[in-house]
Amino acid sequence: MVVMMDSGNRIAAKAAQMARPEVISAYPITPQTVIVEQIAKYVESGELDAKYIRVESEHSAMSACIGASATGVRTFTATSSQGLALMHEMLHWAALARLPVVMVNVNRTLAPGWSIFPDETDSLAQRDTGWIQLYCSSNQEIFDTIIQAFRLAETKEVQLPVMINYNGFILSHTFMPVEIPEQRDVDEFLPKFKPFWKMDTENPVTHGNTVSDEDYMEIRYDMHLAQQNAKRLIPEIAQEWKDKFGTYHGGLIEEYRCENAEFIIIAMGAIGAEAKVSVDNLRKEGHKVGLARIRVARPFPKEEIQRIGKDKTLIVVDRNISIGSGGWVVTETKSALYGHYDSQVYGFIAGLGGRDVTYQDLGDITKRVINKKAKETEWWDLKKVGAK
Repeated sequence: MVVMMDSGNRIAAKAAQMARPEVISAYPITPQTVIVEQIAKYVESGELDAKYIRVESEHSAMSACIGASATGVRTFTATSSQGLALMHEMLHWAALARLPVVMVNVNRTLAPGWSIFPDETDSLAQRDTGWIQLYCSSNQEIFDTIIQAFRLAETKEVQLPVMINYNGFILSHTFMPVEIPEQRDVDEFLPKFKPFWKMDTENPVTHGNTVSDEDYMEIRYDMHLAQQNAKRLIPEIAQEWKDKFGTYHGGLIEEYRCENAEFIIIAMGAIGAEAKVSVDNLRKEGHKVGLARIRVARPFPKEEIQRIGKDKTLIVVDRNISIGSGGWVVTETKSALYGHYDSQVYGFIAGLGGRDVTYQDLGDITKRVINKKAKETEWWDLKKVGAK
């Protein structure tokens, strides 16, 4: 075990290298570019024995990963924002083809206006493609989650692609110390990929061809069952990693000081990490506040939300927006709790386009709810006088 002090992007590249993918296909885009640049260096230096495919767009990058994965090899790519949006068609293909592609998406807001700073709307706009979606809040979690994602995706009960998300610049360009295990130990945790099906000229099969209305619904249902299997396996894989390597970030949700909490902050990504400081400060002031940081957006941890939120007041902070509806997490949270418990749910939309959301902001948001001054849904820290 060694400690590596580096940015989230270079940590992601290191994790990808140690997972030993055989094909990487990628196209650069800020703030992700450093990941694929670093992987290219690993391939060029011989530190990673893999085929690196340079393409003209993100759509082609995902297409190349799909083709490679279908032949039975481990694949990896990375993207961000507009690049992820350009992949949209092929994200559906990868999931419906049941290909265990692993991809990092460095969250960045969508244009226009043109911005390189983060919110989570880019990844959450892909939530119905069938990809498993994981969200990280530290560089150590980025490293651990990427390797665990390969293990999850390649499990027979799952066989779905996995997207690992983290906030651009807040994590992608921030240096943190990360414990890096020995390669032999990673290989033991993540053995060489053995596909359950593949395209093989020696044993030809047809795949992805025309399907009738008698069969298509069952294809979708099987994907849904695979997501439910992932809901069970993600905590098991995380616990196995903890037992072997010592680091742990929670299962589907990371719970922080929730035991006797009356008010629980729910958030994802970097806001979820920042909220820990807010919880500690509010506890010192005598407020019974906890944090439930969502690590897995798909499959959505409905049962965990029901358990944690039973008869509590939930304060959901969304760094994303479904225009015409509201924050994505608060909508899912309300749906999970509907008809179960007498829980109050407040939604706050904050930090869109990279606007800073500090622990003071999260403390003020929580006190607004505690003091019964909050509306059911609020946009936090709007600057323009005319904004309603």
